[in-house]
Amino acid sequence: MARDHILLLGGGFIGAALAQRLVLAGKQVEMISHQPQLIPSVSLHVGDLGDPELLGSLAEHCGTVIHLASATTPGTSSRHPTKELENLTPSLRLLEAMQQWPSTHLIFLSSGGTIYGNPDTNPVTEETRTAPLSYYGAGKVAIESFLNAFSGTGHPTTILRPSNIYGPGQMLRAGFGLIRTLLEHARNATTAEIWGDGESVRDYIYIDDVVEACIRFAGLPQDSESYNLGSGIGYSINQVLAHIESVCNLRIQVNYRPTRQADVRKVVLDSSHLKRRLDWQPQTNLIEGLRHTWNWLEHGNKSSI
Repeated sequence: MARDHILLLGGGFIGAALAQRLVLAGKQVEMISHQPQLIPSVSLHVGDLGDPELLGSLAEHCGTVIHLASATTPGTSSRHPTKELENLTPSLRLLEAMQQWPSTHLIFLSSGGTIYGNPDTNPVTEETRTAPLSYYGAGKVAIESFLNAFSGTGHPTTILRPSNIYGPGQMLRAGFGLIRTLLEHARNATTAEIWGDGESVRDYIYIDDVVEACIRFAGLPQDSESYNLGSGIGYSINQVLAHIESVCNLRIQVNYRPTRQADVRKVVLDSSHLKRRLDWQPQTNLIEGLRHTWNWLEHGNKSSI
């Protein structure tokens, strides 16, 4: 039996965009999601990504599994570290179920924006020590550790560490996604809360560039390495705010709050390893990406590709 289908675990922002692109590329796409949704030409299965019976019924014809699901954000688990079990437990069940499919390529999206903490130097490479400040980041590092052990038993496993992903199709989530949140404040003329002085620096990557990298890795079934996935350019929160105001031609009222312990001061990703592996380059700069996202919000453009 041909095992040429691709299984996506998680039907959120990234999952939906990736599914659409894979379908356009002529791929057969299966998706496991907790929430029912309609993505044309995608076979959706509502359930738990760690359900061995469900995985078993799909894995026999899926040669690639892309793990995109996350039940938490840095904010939701900030005072409740046990919430990270909602990510860790299903991921371990997934590894257990996949043991019977040793040739299946597993691709996991980790978090390049949180796992390095406050690094001594920037940009950070994959060799930089992981030192997360948040429970969310610690949870990602824990899953990566299990995946490295899993890969060591002979299962091809790719770990992607994306920076802060944004773009059309991203739904509003409290305390998560700076760009999406600031654009919403611009639309509604409401006051944005910024923790700290606004000089914290992050790397932002447009959704299409992330999707393109995922698709290329799906074509490398024997890959088993870790890769940063970012733009390589750092912007402070205040710089992002100014760019959004310029793109929207609107002023955003801001309330600066005290710095939080778990907030990273500066992290920018060096994606040279990924660029060499895939011959990949980010195609959308921040200003262009902000324009696309603002247009989608203003005019109801449902396409993120």
